Amino acid sequence: MSVQNQVLPFTVRIVVAVAAMMAFISNVAGQQSAPPSDLQKELSDLLTSQATAWNDGNLDRFMETYWHSEKLTFSSGGNTTRGWQATLDHYRQRYGNKEKMGALRFSDLEVSALGNEAALMLGRWHLKAQGQEVGGNFSLIWRKIEKEWKIIHDHTSSTDTDTDEPAKPDQQ
Repeated sequence: MSVQNQVLPFTVRIVVAVAAMMAFISNVAGQQSAPPSDLQKELSDLLTSQATAWNDGNLDRFMETYWHSEKLTFSSGGNTTRGWQATLDHYRQRYGNKEKMGALRFSDLEVSALGNEAALMLGRWHLKAQGQEVGGNFSLIWRKIEKEWKIIHDHTSSTDTDTDEPAKPDQQ
């Protein structure tokens, strides 16, 4: 066999291997999650819908953003509530009607992708109800479940006063 005949099969194998690698990389790149700005908008829009439901006095619609599972966790005030129904019951007990629910808004939202199917969201919440203003920080873990983003963990804390400024070290 001549050198030319030996080089040609080797060259063909290299070309095929490179083409296969490029196809694999292209396929993996096509499966990556949306750019961070798209994810930020998508999750922020879901939170806006959640605030609208709250402000309409509709706790059932507000809870649609949460994972409907006994594995949902909600931590606040030093306690952790487990399960979607228990979380809804907690909200109903604490905010039984539209008057007590007041007007909710979110601000300072930051979203970090945790792979293709999960995200961390940090932000602030503000509530005006019955002549009082309260607020605080929250962190949400989102997970894509059956092609829909759902909150699987909510950790919410309140501050003594509702401000748009982070608490100073002596206020924590």
